[in-house]
Amino acid sequence: MQSEGSGVRIPQLPRIIPKFSGFFCFMACYFYILRSARLDKFYVGHTCEDLEERIRKHLSNHSGFTAKSKDWELVYHEEFSDKGAAYFRERTVKAWKSKKKINDLINS
Repeated sequence: MQSEGSGVRIPQLPRIIPKFSGFFCFMACYFYILRSARLDKFYVGHTCEDLEERIRKHLSNHSGFTAKSKDWELVYHEEFSDKGAAYFRERTVKAWKSKKKINDLINS
């Protein structure tokens, strides 16, 4: 992006502030699976925020699917460099519609 008439190039700022790790700057996104023993169910999701914070939100008072129980635990996760890849992985696993395949993934 250039300002008019000045000839000075002004970089466009990112919309999301990336995380820093050593010398590399990246924004980690996650595909994750939670399990509720009480409900005998899995929750499959993705996020680009801190994974621990996202799980804390699942366990807080809210009206979503995970509000049905407070015993959700993280049983599996994968890290991705962008949101699209994490979302694609979530949709792929949800399309399985199979507890056995999800258990196989968790135990792999």
